[in-house]
Amino acid sequence: MSDLTHPGVPESRGSSLRGLQRFPLQSILRSDVAANGPTWIPLVLVLGAIVAVAYADHLVVPISLIYLCILPIVVGATFLRRVISYGLTVVCVLLHDYYSPKAINPGLRLFHNLSAMLCFALVVYVIRRYMEQREALARTVRQQRDELLKDVELAAQVQRLFLPSAKPAFPGLEIAGMMHPARGVGGDYYDYFPVDAHTTQVIIADVAGKGVPAALLMSATAAAMRLEANHDRNMLEQVERLNTGILSVSDSDRFVTLLVAEIDTHRRMLRYVNCGHNPALLFRATTGALSLLNSSCPPIGLSPEEICELASQDLAAGDVFVFYTDGVTEAENRLGEEFGMERLAAIVRTGSSLSAEDLISSIYNAAADFCGDNFNDDVTILVVKCDFDSSSTPSS
Repeated sequence: MSDLTHPGVPESRGSSLRGLQRFPLQSILRSDVAANGPTWIPLVLVLGAIVAVAYADHLVVPISLIYLCILPIVVGATFLRRVISYGLTVVCVLLHDYYSPKAINPGLRLFHNLSAMLCFALVVYVIRRYMEQREALARTVRQQRDELLKDVELAAQVQRLFLPSAKPAFPGLEIAGMMHPARGVGGDYYDYFPVDAHTTQVIIADVAGKGVPAALLMSATAAAMRLEANHDRNMLEQVERLNTGILSVSDSDRFVTLLVAEIDTHRRMLRYVNCGHNPALLFRATTGALSLLNSSCPPIGLSPEEICELASQDLAAGDVFVFYTDGVTEAENRLGEEFGMERLAAIVRTGSSLSAEDLISSIYNAAADFCGDNFNDDVTILVVKCDFDSSSTPSS
């Protein structure tokens, strides 16, 4: 290892010298100024201005130019520490007194110097008070920001409690999901529940808006759906009860799009209700075709009556479902183009043989690359793969 200290100077002494070289400049500047940017610029600016005024005062004999020192005094009070700022007022007065004509009446000369010093001190005091108040305000803002960030992080932790934590183990199905909030907390939600030994319910929802307000309504939605786990799993009644609950806790500007699906691995059948949510993609392994699970009723929370229709699809081994929120399809690139359904469908087709987790990663990475990892909305993706036993036949 090469020796970086100066030849002939022990390393400990060299470190001390380097510390002394840095210390004086930082000790005369205000702490926030010393921490940001070059430390010598404010000092050179102030001293250079004082020297320039003093030299001009020396050249111009008929009138006094001492009050031009207001400029460096203001700059010094802004960037330098309190003692240094007041000390510069004395330096300015002494330089002026030194270069003033000696024939002036001593009493008048003393009065002129004292009045100038009082004027400079008043300027320094006013500037320092302003800077101190600004620093106090900045500290308060930083403290409030830090507290808000802690609150948001706590809210995000609570929100994650409503999402599935363990890897699902449902016979005949491979399920994986992810949620990426745009602002720490978000309004997206997904979940899956076992209904019985061969039926699984899958849910994905998106609250209008984003941030903390959407996260609060999302938490209410998730809690309501968790409570429904203890009731009869009639999806139409679930939707009706959820609509009543959301209407009671939200205003007219807040609503929830929801897609609830039940997958029966014994019958190889899918039943679902789509309440204004983005149409899920169903990839048919036998034909390679893609079909959409379109909306059949309005979003939750818009009107007192939620009239929905229950739709169904037959399933086969290898079929893949992709549930998502509009944060995926509406991700925009620099040209303002959206990621869109066509790109999503192409990724599902090419990645249908991947595992559920890998297909999620493929979709998310493609959307992130498209928008430069700058999502404008929460992103949630849920993938279900039908791993039915090919030797078994569906029951009626």
